[in-house]
Amino acid sequence: MRSFNTTDHFLSQIDKGLRTLMVKPNARKLTSPADNVDSKSELNENDKKISARLMRVNHAGEVAAQGLYLGHSLMAKDESIKQKFNQSAQEEEAHLSWCDKRLDELQDRPSVFAPVWYLGSYAMGAAVGVLGDKWSLGFVSETEKQVVKHIDKHLSRLPEDDIKSREILLKMREEEAMHDKNAQAAGAYELPQLAKVLMNSVSKIMTKTSYWI
Repeated sequence: MRSFNTTDHFLSQIDKGLRTLMVKPNARKLTSPADNVDSKSELNENDKKISARLMRVNHAGEVAAQGLYLGHSLMAKDESIKQKFNQSAQEEEAHLSWCDKRLDELQDRPSVFAPVWYLGSYAMGAAVGVLGDKWSLGFVSETEKQVVKHIDKHLSRLPEDDIKSREILLKMREEEAMHDKNAQAAGAYELPQLAKVLMNSVSKIMTKTSYWI
């Protein structure tokens, strides 16, 4: 069996990145939490617009998550940690597909800045990975904590009749919280408060921009 080196993994991740940005995710074949929702309520145009903008932000976040986890995976020293990052990336790909599908249903599109979110997150993941696996896990843990808070805000802002988007976000929230717990269980370091503040500031730029563009 061939042993893959860092260059092999990097080239593989370039392929994954291009697929994330240019190809509809394979995970669209999986069942979305919204697929079995029997919603008889039609959203009015204003509610549809609000839901679409919120789901575009969530889609952007999942694009960023792909970059983040793959960047961490590239630099991971421990093979078991690398596998955890790859597994989480696969789960986030499912989230990406659910958001992508819901945007189609709402007759809207992803953020035009998706490549920026992906590349920026990939660079951050790889940069933190240089510091060591425990710091990467700490970064993941804090990221997921902030994502859960962000989803809670979106759940409060979704139009009442948009049950499909709500089911998607509830399932995503559950799995993002689990990623946080898994990172902590694997030995994540606690990030300095300044790092948490900077991460939150970058997140706000992405979410506010993706909401409109």
